[in-house]
Amino acid sequence: IDNFAARIKEKYGGIDILCNNAGIAYKSASTAPPVEKSEVTCATNFIGTMKVTEKLLPLMNQGGRICQVASLGGLLSFSLPDEENPVRKRLLNPSLTVQDVLDIHEEYQAAVKADDYSVFKKDTAYFMSKCLLIGYTRARSAAGLPNGVLLNCCCPGYVATDMSSHKGHLTIDEGAVTPVMVCNLGPEAGSGKLYSQEKVTEWTFVFKFVP
Repeated sequence: IDNFAARIKEKYGGIDILCNNAGIAYKSASTAPPVEKSEVTCATNFIGTMKVTEKLLPLMNQGGRICQVASLGGLLSFSLPDEENPVRKRLLNPSLTVQDVLDIHEEYQAAVKADDYSVFKKDTAYFMSKCLLIGYTRARSAAGLPNGVLLNCCCPGYVATDMSSHKGHLTIDEGAVTPVMVCNLGPEAGSGKLYSQEKVTEWTFVFKFVP
């Protein structure tokens, strides 16, 4: 990441748009240990994305836009559905900080290692990684961003790619619509939001799959 940032600065000087689209998900049939799933998934979908964002943020040009490709799987209803869950309440605290999100990530990993699902749900590595990414985006936005930069998340939808085993009902071009929109938001849009189908979706929205 350091070398990449240095190369961008040397060759281009700055960045107008950053779209963080890197992501992984273990297949439902995977027999990998839960600890591996949680560590590897969060390392890519949350920690890696956060590190790239923090390293490139100082290089963003005036009025730059950052789009974190998250997922509706990151909605609280998937990983922390109980409204009385203490972790859910911490994430929804208006004073949430990036460190708070990192602390919750550590607690999640410790819970998986201990096989303790009294607070966190079992087999939710992907959901939790995207939930933490949304939490980070909200907290980082609240902390202030330089140069009029906007930082937001989006869900591209269920796209026919390798990740979905090509079961998605959207083409790749259709899946790009919302991310491209987020990369071109006007200054009035603000930061720290989650977009789906070109509209803002509340983190607390209860999403239900329809067969």
